[in-house]
Amino acid sequence: MFIKQKNSRDRIRKRIRSKISGTPTRPRLSVFKSSKHIYAQLIDDINAITIAHASSLTPSLKAELENKGGLEKANAVGKLVAKMATDANITSCVFDRSGYAYHGLVREIAEGAREGGLKF
Repeated sequence: MFIKQKNSRDRIRKRIRSKISGTPTRPRLSVFKSSKHIYAQLIDDINAITIAHASSLTPSLKAELENKGGLEKANAVGKLVAKMATDANITSCVFDRSGYAYHGLVREIAEGAREGGLKF
């Protein structure tokens, strides 16, 4: 079952990535979920660099979110990525959900990034 789900998500991810791309002025906000942690990064696909990244393992967040739930962690990761983006003079981005459904943790990252000031 897991292999079938992964292959399905890979097909969806490839379809999404064929349509969106990050630029230096409007990078791609990519999301990845593992079984325990959530990761987000702003990527400039033209120059192939990561502009900003945050995860539930980031030291500043890890201590703060020690006994919090997954949704609260995802929201905090989104806010931190948005803060790093504004520090790099980036106000808008393209959201890449990486084949995950737009609900739960993925939605919370997006809402946290919007609360932090990113537009997409």
